[in-house]
Amino acid sequence: MFLNELYHSLNPVAFSLGPLSVHWYGIAYLAGFALAAWVIWRVSRRWELDLTADDIMSIVIGVAFGVIIGARLFYVLFYGAGYYLEHPLEIFALNQGGMSFHGGLVGAVVGGSIVCRTYHISIPTVCDLGVIGAPWGLFFGRCANFVNGELWGKETSLPWGVMFPTGGNVYRHPSQLYEAVLEGLVIFCVLFALSRRRPARPQGTFMGVFLVLYGVFRFLVEFVRVPDAQLGYLFGPITMGQCLSLPLVVLGVVVLVLSRRLNRPQVGHL
Repeated sequence: MFLNELYHSLNPVAFSLGPLSVHWYGIAYLAGFALAAWVIWRVSRRWELDLTADDIMSIVIGVAFGVIIGARLFYVLFYGAGYYLEHPLEIFALNQGGMSFHGGLVGAVVGGSIVCRTYHISIPTVCDLGVIGAPWGLFFGRCANFVNGELWGKETSLPWGVMFPTGGNVYRHPSQLYEAVLEGLVIFCVLFALSRRRPARPQGTFMGVFLVLYGVFRFLVEFVRVPDAQLGYLFGPITMGQCLSLPLVVLGVVVLVLSRRLNRPQVGHL
């Protein structure tokens, strides 16, 4: 179990400065947003959009706030199972974990849209640019989940199984790394390859592909991932994560169909 040895050599705390401890989870968020901003800048240059570095920085900051607020609110509403009604102050305890990708996606769209409206920038184009860079945030976030020993999978006898401290005395699927590869690396490679065509593909193409791929990958990985303890399985083998992912696939197909029919070019400022 080579991966098990690697896991037990890792520490969730990256480094400490006196009483301040910096966790890999926080570094993962920072790295994800920074790399996403770089990808957006690179792709916008290739598409010859009139977006400045200040425009992109403002968009990324708006998206960052939206992701954090949306991810936390969705977790509280859909995964809290009534706990936060009894402990409302715990809603603000972000250091204890509890973030939902689906809420982060909604928050990112809302936060980015507010900035785009303020600076008169095309929202559909920014959505397409954003999802090309977003997989890096997913990749680093899932790797941080692995280091933290959370969101692990079901029991396995495969040679890369990991024995997590909170998962009992059994080897489990490192489902965090499955998601890091599929939701992060694979989706990025697909979208970045599509982005290299000039002129750029129509508005909505990249958002549609992202939604379909993420929804499918998340739905599949959920079969080997143990659901949140407070929720368990909703019905049969179906989890909350799968119920929230199926609508993404449907929405992604709709966006792709509309993108093809409308065939609107990518633009920067309106």
